[in-house]
Amino acid sequence: MITYYTDGSASPNPGPGGYAVIQEGKPVALGTEPNGARETTNIRMEGYALMAALKLAAGEPCTVHTDSEFWVNVLTKWAPGWRENGWKKRGGEIKNLDIVQQLYPLYEKSHAKLVWVRGHNGDIGNELADTWANKARQGIRL
Repeated sequence: MITYYTDGSASPNPGPGGYAVIQEGKPVALGTEPNGARETTNIRMEGYALMAALKLAAGEPCTVHTDSEFWVNVLTKWAPGWRENGWKKRGGEIKNLDIVQQLYPLYEKSHAKLVWVRGHNGDIGNELADTWANKARQGIRL
């Protein structure tokens, strides 16, 4: 089974951003906002990192480790109801809906297990993903 670690970075937040996907201790995807926007957020970069990992897995079984509890909840708890309600939720707008609407179908079709890990807590894969997300924020690409 494939194992990925993902992370996103924006500094300041909002500000320039980058994301990374790590497989077997090496970066396999680095990026930023696809539209070239100079300002983004940590949450957006985390979402794009997950999207990149699911695309890399191409439907194969995988485990994706992320320190974004938000995106784990979006994909496993909230998005099904939002979709049923026409992409609306009680209490206001769905933030980052553009990413949710791209990411959720990828997740549904995947054979991915999402694993939340506490960020900056010594998990080697998470620390590597953080390091490379920061490098991606600074413009480094594969």
